[in-house]
Amino acid sequence: MKSIDEQILRSAKEIIVKFIEMGRLSPSNMHEAFRDVYATVDETVKKHVQKDLAGHDTKK
Repeated sequence: MKSIDEQILRSAKEIIVKFIEMGRLSPSNMHEAFRDVYATVDETVKKHVQKDLAGHDTKK
């Protein structure tokens, strides 16, 4: 699970960097936005991973 958490962190960071580069987000607001982006990516990825694991268990 550690690898997944690292990938989630990297993905959230890249999203925030892109938002800042595009001018959609100010660096002063980054703290709040990062929490929201990280939580969304984390929830989405882990939900998908759980769904995949459940699917593999039923195929045995």
